[in-house]
Amino acid sequence: MQICFLNGSPRLNGNTAELAKPFLEELKNGGANIDVYALANMNIASCKGCYHCQDVADEYGCFQEDDMHEIAKSIIGCDLIVLATPIYTWFCTTELKAVLDRFYGLAKYYRSAEGNLVEGKRMAILATHGYDAAYAADPFVIGMQRMCEHYHMRYDGMYSVRDVDDLASFQTKQAINGAKEFAKYLLSKKT
Repeated sequence: MQICFLNGSPRLNGNTAELAKPFLEELKNGGANIDVYALANMNIASCKGCYHCQDVADEYGCFQEDDMHEIAKSIIGCDLIVLATPIYTWFCTTELKAVLDRFYGLAKYYRSAEGNLVEGKRMAILATHGYDAAYAADPFVIGMQRMCEHYHMRYDGMYSVRDVDDLASFQTKQAINGAKEFAKYLLSKKT
């Protein structure tokens, strides 16, 4: 299985990275090939809404020359996209939101080009948050479910842990085992 793992946290060694450790370890132990991206280290501009990508067939097609092209290549070549993010104000971080907005070039629905470069891909969420899961993350989950429906992708669920004691919240046996079990679940699903 080929996986594109997008860490949207602005803190490279923060809670999301801590929760990702056992998750990624379990995926690797299960034989997955993983492209890991720390979005905070990358140059990803916002979508300009210009529709240029919608006139470019059979490729991503955005005119902006930034790191989104590398991510798009990984997304096109993967089976599963994992969105790892802290939840800030009921949604993902700005780093991840820029990537999600730039998905526009992956499906050609609006101009002369046709085709969908992500049809049939799977998406999952690994999240950290301050409030309980439903209150904190439901708006983001609903947004990603709608995105998957629109792009003809499959939403495979979310695993999240609440921050009640900073980094220690993500180092508990329960948090670690939960991350590993979610990884096993994703590995067991067929595209």
